[in-house]
Amino acid sequence: MVGREKELKIRFVPGRCELVEEDVDIPSRRVLITGATGLLGRAVFKEFNINHWNAVGCGYRRAQPRFERINLLDSIAVHDIIHDFQPHVIVHCAAERRPDVVESQPDAASQLNVAASGNLAKEAAGVGAFLIYISTDYVFDGTSPPYKETDVPNPLNLYGKTKLEGEKAILENNEDAAVLRIPVLYGEVERLEESAVTVMFDKVQFSNKSANVDHWQQRFPTNVKDVATVCRQLAEKRMLDPSIKGTFHWSGNEQMTKYEMACAIADAFNLPSSHLRPITDCPVVGALRPRNAQLDCSKLEMLGIGQRTPFRSGIKESLWPFLVDKRWRQTVFH
Repeated sequence: MVGREKELKIRFVPGRCELVEEDVDIPSRRVLITGATGLLGRAVFKEFNINHWNAVGCGYRRAQPRFERINLLDSIAVHDIIHDFQPHVIVHCAAERRPDVVESQPDAASQLNVAASGNLAKEAAGVGAFLIYISTDYVFDGTSPPYKETDVPNPLNLYGKTKLEGEKAILENNEDAAVLRIPVLYGEVERLEESAVTVMFDKVQFSNKSANVDHWQQRFPTNVKDVATVCRQLAEKRMLDPSIKGTFHWSGNEQMTKYEMACAIADAFNLPSSHLRPITDCPVVGALRPRNAQLDCSKLEMLGIGQRTPFRSGIKESLWPFLVDKRWRQTVFH
């Protein structure tokens, strides 16, 4: 499971420093993560890394120095990193995931969500790597939940359509790949805007003015750590059983509107929520959203795969660094 390589290290001794060569353990299982700079990608990279995988992450604008800088639209660069690294597993997290941005930039979104995914699938097949493609609950129209993997998709917006086309491109070019559909995510964000869940924290904290919050769409907020664990478990199960492939669903199991999430966030931090106003009308601005695209996760559960973090504890861990009133930190954690 583990190989050995030489690594140069600097050793400090009184009066000077020396460059020395030391043996280091390199895990033999290799995984490549695209979109490793993003909210989900960071969690996936960390999960594989701490579980004795040789993990390499790639990103684009924010990649260096921690990750490899790769433009997924550059087919030569993608070919080179895959053939040089020879991964056993590739987790494809990179995507344009913001529905309103996809509507305004459809060509760029299609290039990343569809064309780049199809090419990655070909390259993965070329080296025999197991590819996990991250997709979305937005492939469904939300009219008859919960949805099984075998239910017919009917996306309402262009984001859902590009991700569904990406699924098809993946499986057409690599029949041994896996598609993992997931819902709205939250986790340890670098900025609140990284997640549609955490972005509400300022509305919650600044209670001096009322704030409208959606109380129409039913969501299932899911911690990125749980999705990362599912990806690793799926990869490890596949290395023992080549029949592990096709489409899978994973999701948190707490049904909440954004208004209910905001109230739960306020409660977790002992903050007032009376200024939050629930809006029960269907949103009329932006891309269409499914009312309730709940995912049936029994297929993965039957395989013994899965992990769920309770929303209250997960959101507290994610958001406490962004508390404006630092006095609350003492009451929240002590």
